[in-house]
Amino acid sequence: MMLLSSIPSPEHSTVALGPVTIHFYGLMLLLAIAAAMGLMGVRYVRRGGNWDLVFQVAVWGVLAGVVGARLYHDATSWNEVAQIHHWWAPFAVWKGGLGIYGGVLFGVGAGAIVVRRAGESISKMLDIVAPALLLAQAVGRWGNWWNQELFGKPTNLPWGLHIDPANRPAGYERFSTFQPTFLYESLLALVGVGLLILLERRFRFRAPALFALYVAYYALVRFFMELLRIDPAHHFLGLRLNAWISIVVFVCAWAFFVWWQLIRPPASPASELPDEPGPSRPTKKRRPKAPKKKEPSVKVKGPRMSVPKGRVRPGR
Repeated sequence: MMLLSSIPSPEHSTVALGPVTIHFYGLMLLLAIAAAMGLMGVRYVRRGGNWDLVFQVAVWGVLAGVVGARLYHDATSWNEVAQIHHWWAPFAVWKGGLGIYGGVLFGVGAGAIVVRRAGESISKMLDIVAPALLLAQAVGRWGNWWNQELFGKPTNLPWGLHIDPANRPAGYERFSTFQPTFLYESLLALVGVGLLILLERRFRFRAPALFALYVAYYALVRFFMELLRIDPAHHFLGLRLNAWISIVVFVCAWAFFVWWQLIRPPASPASELPDEPGPSRPTKKRRPKAPKKKEPSVKVKGPRMSVPKGRVRPGR
């Protein structure tokens, strides 16, 4: 049995089925969406919800998430967009370039609007969807493997990722194997899914504390991935732009978790605690209360008492 000295990269990132060309990057995104919907749906239904709202949140969340992810990439990597000499360059999702921070921001925002219009709790839904978002990121990162992009520094480790010469950045042409940052991030995201579910079972969080933990966890992972990556990026004070953004996101998310979970007194304890998993219980119908019978007033027969004039004492 021959052991691999490196992780091979795919020779092709597309496949032609007649007139239709399928991009494996897009296919991985579809698998990521399906995985997130499945986990979110199971978690929501166990708490008494229904699949209809899951589908509505997924549809609008995905549409807004793709728009937000592309806008984030265009805003933070405008030099890469300028290299695509076509008018549709800002919209070229199939060539890669989706920023997770922008996708989560826009997707969660759209989903929150749907949840609010349905009359459900946004905070509790955020905690339900947190592990599902990490699962989607774990699956979606494999799209970078198909495109041979977003890898790390050169390495001689046995699990180094082989990159074709055409996809090696300038200055790294003589290296053949690089750090597989997509694999690191995918595995750490899967660990995060299990960790969030385990913490949710062991502790009682005030919603949306679990979502804050998800944001902090991913920001920490992303920070270390940015230290390894060598793809073109804007730098500030020696760090990549996304590394600084990850620091800010981590600090904000962790500060919110500490304040919300440990410091802030709950305004309504019942509304902030998570729903217990299990089948939904039918609500008991209250019987309408019978109207109280009015007792007839007793009329006293006889002349009314009157005070003669001149006998009223002045108020003291």
